[in-house]
Amino acid sequence: MQLWVGLGNPEPQYALHRHNVGFMALDVIAEDHGFSPWKKHFQGLTSEGRIGPDKILLLKPLTFMNHSGRAIRAALDFYKLTPEAVTVFHDELDLAPMRVKVKRGGGTAGHNGLRSTDAHIGPDFRRVRIGIGHPGHKDRVTGYVLGNYAKSEMDALAAMLGALSAEAEWLARGEDARFMSEVALRLAD
Repeated sequence: MQLWVGLGNPEPQYALHRHNVGFMALDVIAEDHGFSPWKKHFQGLTSEGRIGPDKILLLKPLTFMNHSGRAIRAALDFYKLTPEAVTVFHDELDLAPMRVKVKRGGGTAGHNGLRSTDAHIGPDFRRVRIGIGHPGHKDRVTGYVLGNYAKSEMDALAAMLGALSAEAEWLARGEDARFMSEVALRLAD
């Protein structure tokens, strides 16, 4: 089993924030791949399903971003999984908007959800970094990250989330480079 975690903040007013793109990614994956309805578990919402032959548990922590690691740790302990089974979908300031990159391990780059995850399970989890771009100056980061996607970005956002979901089988297989390549190809069309 793999545990795929989307980082975000609960409550409707945060739904379209750039910081919630991890939640958005899991919502699209769950819908596209026929996962079970969301239910409360592990201080979050979970949905189960398969992508190809691989069993995946999706988790959206309801602990707010700064405490995401608590929910992830609870799920890991329950299923007796290691951090290597975890994939975290999150917003990334250092990537151009709608770009998708995957890496295993690394630092937190000031991202509070990653910082909490690292504190609870260590750094050896896989990250699906979803680019949101940088507002240009560090003083504008908080408002930008906690701001909604602009209406002009909605079509590109939907296309990127759709591509990510459509190519999720490569991610489930552990073929990260192929996943990134296929997502990029879909977005280039």
